[in-house]
Amino acid sequence: MSAWIGIDLGTQSVRAMAVAADGRVLGTGSRPLTSHRDGPRHEQDPEQWWRELAAATREAVSSAGGPVEGVAVAATSGTILLTDTSGRPLTPALMYDDRRADASRANEAGAQVWERLGYRRMQPNWALPKLLWLLRDAPAGARLAHQSDFVNRRLTGHAVATDLSNALKTGVDLIEERWPLEVFDALGVPGAMLPEVVRPGTRLGVVCAAAAEETGLPAGTPVIAGTTDGCAAQLGAGALRAGSWNSVLGTTLVLKGVTKELIHDPLGVVYSHRAPDGSWLPGGASSTGAGVLTRDLPGRDLDALSAEAATRELPPAVTYPLVSRGERFPFDAPGAEGFTLGEPADDVERYAAILLGAAFVERLCFDYLDLLGAPVDGELVLTGGATRSAYWTRLRADVLGRPVTLRENAEPALGMAVLAGGDPASMIRTRAVVEPSGADLREPYLRFVTELERRGWLDATAAAHARERTTTR
Repeated sequence: MSAWIGIDLGTQSVRAMAVAADGRVLGTGSRPLTSHRDGPRHEQDPEQWWRELAAATREAVSSAGGPVEGVAVAATSGTILLTDTSGRPLTPALMYDDRRADASRANEAGAQVWERLGYRRMQPNWALPKLLWLLRDAPAGARLAHQSDFVNRRLTGHAVATDLSNALKTGVDLIEERWPLEVFDALGVPGAMLPEVVRPGTRLGVVCAAAAEETGLPAGTPVIAGTTDGCAAQLGAGALRAGSWNSVLGTTLVLKGVTKELIHDPLGVVYSHRAPDGSWLPGGASSTGAGVLTRDLPGRDLDALSAEAATRELPPAVTYPLVSRGERFPFDAPGAEGFTLGEPADDVERYAAILLGAAFVERLCFDYLDLLGAPVDGELVLTGGATRSAYWTRLRADVLGRPVTLRENAEPALGMAVLAGGDPASMIRTRAVVEPSGADLREPYLRFVTELERRGWLDATAAAHARERTTTR
């Protein structure tokens, strides 16, 4: 039976998955990764990536028992290193959240390009500021490599192009699909150190003999350009058509969707990746999420609270669930803090108020995306830890006023197996579609919106649009 291999190279581990054409997982392998942290510093050893990726892949392939049709790798966004011309690492890898760099030079030189691409400015943990930091001591001939580039070169045995998804935070021009060399010239970055860029899903080469021996992948297996881990999860969730969205609710809330045109957000809280077919993948990340549950209800059995909440009416209270100060989406408010409207009577009501507030933020995200002109009427796939609660899933469907879809498997590794050449129509399986119960939650939602506006975090235009969509729904 043919298999496609998807690899998710994360922060704490690497996971490989062999997937059949019908979506069955034929084999998996996983290995831990170690990090070195010190204040704003977060580094990993690139050689460990390869060793553990090879071991995890060998395990997954050995269980597949059939021909391998392709392999693709997802990696953490903004993780880079410098290599020599043969691909050997010259520096440790600076991980996605390493914040030693200063973004001011990159933002000054590339302001017009970043504005045109919709994200307005780079953050210190983005890849281009980190590249400028590494260049201070870089030897002549050094080459830039993203995390995925490093392992793809080992797989093929030769230099490879980077994909537009992993190159986003390095400043690639996603509209023209090239490096903005005028910006890099102004920053003193030699064009020769930059890899070529291709769309995700492009064939980079084939597995070489040396990599075949280490990974168990057959020599000659096509190696396909992957994506960042977030985009890989979206592919695994099957949010593939314009207007469809993947809402990932765990510790925090992340929305990723598909549009035919690039969405421009004046706040910069929504920015877009480029899809394999040339469409756009807009998304935003909120600081809202389930992390508040462990803070506010320490030691409580959340499943028991969920079961009890399902037997009651919704409480009059609603909580804006922020673990720490600051919100990123659907509005930009560094001073935002969590609050509760009303007074929960007990822990069950406190639990339900948190879940309701997170669902309201999710609804407000879609209201804001609609304000920006993004289509939001396609399939909505829910993934993340929150989907383990049937009560929360139904509550979210009620707040959104629409059916929500749950998948059997939505791992980033599955997304990479699909990108490696699998058919998403057969590989991506639906577990359930949850219909809203018909509960009318418009009044408490609008009360929540009004409070966000009153506190100065949500601007009047976004608040008015949320009210209009709610009252005309």
